[in-house]
Amino acid sequence: MFVDKYFLTGALFVAAIGSFQDVRTRRIPNTLTYSAYIAALIARSLMLGWPGFKEGLAASLIGGGLFFVLFVLGGMGAGDTKLMAAVTAWAGMANVVYLVFAASVAGGGMAICAMIYRKRIFSTFRNVVELTRHHMFFGMHPHPELNVRDSNATRVPFAPAIAIGTLYCLSRIFSWG
Repeated sequence: MFVDKYFLTGALFVAAIGSFQDVRTRRIPNTLTYSAYIAALIARSLMLGWPGFKEGLAASLIGGGLFFVLFVLGGMGAGDTKLMAAVTAWAGMANVVYLVFAASVAGGGMAICAMIYRKRIFSTFRNVVELTRHHMFFGMHPHPELNVRDSNATRVPFAPAIAIGTLYCLSRIFSWG
């Protein structure tokens, strides 16, 4: 769709600002996420009417909802969750699956690089086994030690992965050759 270019450009703009903040301060400001979310729904309403509003809302519930599950499990920060909701509100339903998948792949790649760089390969695999065991027996409860709130945890800013996922979606729209 023609307007997808504009919405994805808006999503990339929001994700890029979030990435800059996340890398610089390890926080994504609520002023960015909330204003971007509201702006996305307003822009979709003005350009596409009620169906555009519903599509942005549905996309944000899917994208933000998936990340909310990770937040509840202790594997994702609240800022990342809110940024994904705002970015998927811009991106819309046609792109939400691609965006979440591409951001997850990019984030996984970043985590692997951080694991190798910090020489934590064996401890990471041990932690993955422990987290799997924990969630099999305790369900959706965060692990008491292995979560992003632990001060000893290796954290990777996830907003750049969201920006990479958004860029991937934008690249699907534009013809590069």
